Amino acid sequence: MKSVPVWLWYTALRILLFAVPLAVLLAVGANPWISTVVAAVFGLSASLLFLRRPRESMSSDLYAARHRETPAMRDDDEAEDAAVDRASTERTAE
Repeated sequence: MKSVPVWLWYTALRILLFAVPLAVLLAVGANPWISTVVAAVFGLSASLLFLRRPRESMSSDLYAARHRETPAMRDDDEAEDAAVDRASTERTAE
């Protein structure tokens, strides 16, 4: 069974940390604007305090993807490079 990607898990938890307090405050009958602001502040604070490990894991994955030793090659990269080289040589020949 394939595990859930870290970014999806982190995003779902962040949404829950915002949506649950918002729903509770709206159910109590608080002003919608104030409820939204309080829920956003609570969600941000709680995610900074409780979601440190998923956040660090996600950031290290992003860093590794951006700073690879060798770039990821796709199947059509060589064909695209050849087409670009061919087009540039045709322009210089004209």
